[in-house]
Amino acid sequence: MYQPHQLGKWGEEEATKYLQKKGYKILEKNFKRKWGELDIIAKKDNVIIFCEVKTIAKKNEDEPFFPEDEINEKKEKQLRKMAQIYLSSKKINPETPCQIDIIAIEAIDGKPNIRHHKNAIEDIF
Repeated sequence: MYQPHQLGKWGEEEATKYLQKKGYKILEKNFKRKWGELDIIAKKDNVIIFCEVKTIAKKNEDEPFFPEDEINEKKEKQLRKMAQIYLSSKKINPETPCQIDIIAIEAIDGKPNIRHHKNAIEDIF
């Protein structure tokens, strides 16, 4: 099917389409710094949403592994730091409401099965 890099890119494209259909405005994609990357930065209802996209390929829905399982404590800390760096670099008021979401995508037969976990990583500041 997909090579890992292609799978991730496909997942981010699917997540972007999903968010746009749900009324999110995409502010930026693939915001990179030496400490890490934010996959998608969006805005909805005056809230800035930092989206971490995790994509895996499955042969069927019964496989026991989920994309969300890849988010560990180290990754959560990195996402919090990157969110702060983004806000600071864009000179966004620190009082602006924001959250970190996880978008988990399972690619089954080339079709996305999307789960959106809103405010999945709490206490970002």
